[in-house]
Amino acid sequence: MQAVILAAGEGIRMRPLTIERPKPMLEIAGKPLLHHIFDILPREIKEVILVVGYRGNQIKEYFGNEFENKKIKYIWQKEKKGTAHALLLCRRYLKNKFLLLYADDLHGKKGIQKCIKHDLAIIVSKAKNPERFGVVNIGRKNKVIRIEEKPKKPKSNLVSTGALVLDQRIFKYEPERHLNGEYYITTMLDKLIHDHEVTAQKASFWFPVGYPEDLKKAEKILSRNRNKLI
Repeated sequence: MQAVILAAGEGIRMRPLTIERPKPMLEIAGKPLLHHIFDILPREIKEVILVVGYRGNQIKEYFGNEFENKKIKYIWQKEKKGTAHALLLCRRYLKNKFLLLYADDLHGKKGIQKCIKHDLAIIVSKAKNPERFGVVNIGRKNKVIRIEEKPKKPKSNLVSTGALVLDQRIFKYEPERHLNGEYYITTMLDKLIHDHEVTAQKASFWFPVGYPEDLKKAEKILSRNRNKLI
């Protein structure tokens, strides 16, 4: 099985920490954020496709062509066109079902392991500020009914963590262009959900790293319980 990790962003909200290094290389508990993500990848993942952009050479120098017994292929996203554009760059290299992750979230390994057992799935978690994320509506048997991206008035506090299990069916749907000129995976996912059954899998642990203060918060969480990511 393959995994796609999106790691091309500039990390503007993390400045000044990201002026000299890319966000995935910011350290938490002594090692880069992206290293923690590799640590929780299931053994079923044999190859990782890393989409890099901003200061991507630092990522390539650290992880090389193989890391933790997983082969790595680098895809360069040279233009800031969004997450859907980044995924489309990987299309020709993807074979079957794959795991999609963002390079700025900490996940629990157990939740990821359960997620990859499904054909199409999304890891969800409760959030105190759901308006910052994609709010997920779930029906019977944990079927995802709808995802509403950053609603002003969220209908629930259950949100997408950005961890997805997808296959080639996702590429049947064209992404829509946002007002900022970028294309987001959410617009493709909305259409996929309408036509196919996508399962919601509860996260065993999830901590999004969006701002400089989140690095210290993550350090405290992991110092209290190192097993959070296991």
